[in-house]
Amino acid sequence: MNTQTSTYYNQLYTLDILNQMKVHIQINENPYGIDPARLFKMAARINKKRSFLFVSNVLGKHVPIQPQKGLAIGLILASRYMEAVHNKDTDRKELFIQSLLKDNVKLKDSPFIDEEVHPVIIGFAETATALGHSFYQSFHHADFFHTTRENIKGLPSIINFEEEHSHATSHRSYVNEKLLNNQREIILVDDEITTGKTAINIIRSLHDKYPRQSYTVVSILDWRTMEHKHQFTSLEKELDITINNVSLLSGTIKVDGEPPVKNHHSSCNEPATSQLIEEIFIESEFPHLLSNVKYSSESLSGQENNIPYLYETGRFGLHSSENQMIHEKLTEIAATLKGRRNGGKTLCLGTGEFMYVPMKLAAMMGDDVYYQSTTRSPIYIEDKAGYGARFGLSYPNPEDEEISHFVYNIPPHEYEDIFIFFERFISKRSLSPLLEELAHTFIGKINLVYFTGGPAQ
Repeated sequence: MNTQTSTYYNQLYTLDILNQMKVHIQINENPYGIDPARLFKMAARINKKRSFLFVSNVLGKHVPIQPQKGLAIGLILASRYMEAVHNKDTDRKELFIQSLLKDNVKLKDSPFIDEEVHPVIIGFAETATALGHSFYQSFHHADFFHTTRENIKGLPSIINFEEEHSHATSHRSYVNEKLLNNQREIILVDDEITTGKTAINIIRSLHDKYPRQSYTVVSILDWRTMEHKHQFTSLEKELDITINNVSLLSGTIKVDGEPPVKNHHSSCNEPATSQLIEEIFIESEFPHLLSNVKYSSESLSGQENNIPYLYETGRFGLHSSENQMIHEKLTEIAATLKGRRNGGKTLCLGTGEFMYVPMKLAAMMGDDVYYQSTTRSPIYIEDKAGYGARFGLSYPNPEDEEISHFVYNIPPHEYEDIFIFFERFISKRSLSPLLEELAHTFIGKINLVYFTGGPAQ
């Protein structure tokens, strides 16, 4: 990505995707002067509704990152929120930015936003569950939950909305309605806004049941056109509300060309190798340290899963008063996991919506640890420098085989070991397609880390 000035705004970029698509980007606002190449790269997406993907370099979804950077981006967004919405500067902003831009900058993700700011924060599944959680860590007095694609039995979803361009469109919210039945500001956190339809859909859903005066939409990237912004303005007038918009980079995009015709599921032709696999059961090794939420789920095929969920994910709601205690618990777990490392380069892999807890643990597991997560997004694979998906693994979701999952950008011979984090126990039989794919990447040891449940269940 070439730049003409060091300020990285009011500039036009043209980004090539596999010599078949061009994305023209006009950057209009970049308040912290962050090089766009630090934030994203491009890939071709296998989706009729949207043919391209901004592959984040800071979320830890499609690209492995130093986990501290994934925590830092949420804190940077929180600093920007305070400036843009409350007109208050934060004294830690520069440290957060340096932690994002430089390697091995020590990061203290303790709260720094005053207690008089007490919003309800909602992170969008699945990509922004960790981003929303990291953003929420900045507050002394806030509630947080993330939406989910899970179908939980016996528990009503109090808010439902659609994400129209996604491969999994339905969002559900399994929290006590007391969390929303108030007049507090609601902050919606997503990684990227392209049209704003998802935010508009949830604001309408929220306002229909739990009306209030103030909403804020926070994202790393904001690509809304003037027409899309007018839709927000129209909604403000229609509902007599205020909608604040906060981002680190905003502008407009125009796409020319078509994505490739051929779909590559995997670009790794290395022979399979035998694997050393260890299972780690957090609930057994740390009894009573973390909390279970005893609800069952149902897959698309109707299969019931009775293994409890993990409370500390935020799916069912968290309050800032719990954060320090959760931090101490995760610190204890991280110390044990650190001792299980082989000693070389390590990958910590979150799964689906289960992103923040694995990222937080990875940040405390020592040097040379990288983090990323699985995803539902199918992307064209091409081993080309600068492209957003150079390697790819595809396998059925171990918890719902009708849903495809993907892992990107794990080259052969890259890691000495990998820790794969699962919120709930999964049998090795269900995991066999993923393990077979990983057998081609020459990872020395695979650690399967389960937080709730075990083989006896």
